[in-house]
Amino acid sequence: MRRSFYHYLMTQRSPQRDALSNFANDVFTDSSFPKHTSDYETLSHYLEFSVDYLSSMDIFDQAYQQYLDNNQ
Repeated sequence: MRRSFYHYLMTQRSPQRDALSNFANDVFTDSSFPKHTSDYETLSHYLEFSVDYLSSMDIFDQAYQQYLDNNQ
């Protein structure tokens, strides 16, 4: 079974302060994040319209591509 994007992103949490780990750390504290989906459109819509912690959707796009590459 394929893991959700949230599950993948939690593996990227780190005290390091790069864009991906900051995104993962912020998602961890977001209780409304859609944790059980891997659908790009659902995740993108949520991040674009419901959060203020993501400074650029490019960070999400890069993380999502890494997620896809990791789950092939």
